[in-house]
Amino acid sequence: MLFLSTFQSRIDKKGRVSIPAQFRAVLAAKVLANDFQGIVAYQSPINECIEACGMSRIIKMHERIEAHDPYSQERDAFVTTMFGESVQLSFDSEGRVGIPEHLMTVAGLKDQVTFVGKGEVFEIWEPKGFADYAKHARALLQEKRFMMKGQQ
Repeated sequence: MLFLSTFQSRIDKKGRVSIPAQFRAVLAAKVLANDFQGIVAYQSPINECIEACGMSRIIKMHERIEAHDPYSQERDAFVTTMFGESVQLSFDSEGRVGIPEHLMTVAGLKDQVTFVGKGEVFEIWEPKGFADYAKHARALLQEKRFMMKGQQ
């Protein structure tokens, strides 16, 4: 299962946001016995938003990075940034998670969010920031679409 589509939600006064039911279903399908029930969130390495996924994705990333030189600067930078700055956010009884203040600041979140499914991950954006990015992304797709034709 993959994270698909775009959803809007409100952030409550305690900094909690309800993860869309469709995204929770994807996470539930990937949970192993006794696995973490929630999301792993971190600052996106490429966009001004929060990226999130299930623990199974983090495990896959860990397995891939283990194949690299354990003392390379690139590997260390990746592990420090992606694993060291990630936070595990457990679901409450209503499917909400509390977003830490530092991630809310990074993404410019205030009272609304836009969830964007991106396959194995989803992003949490400030709505106007996402609208601007989506416009740019669509233009780039239209310009570069010929590059995707031979990639099947």
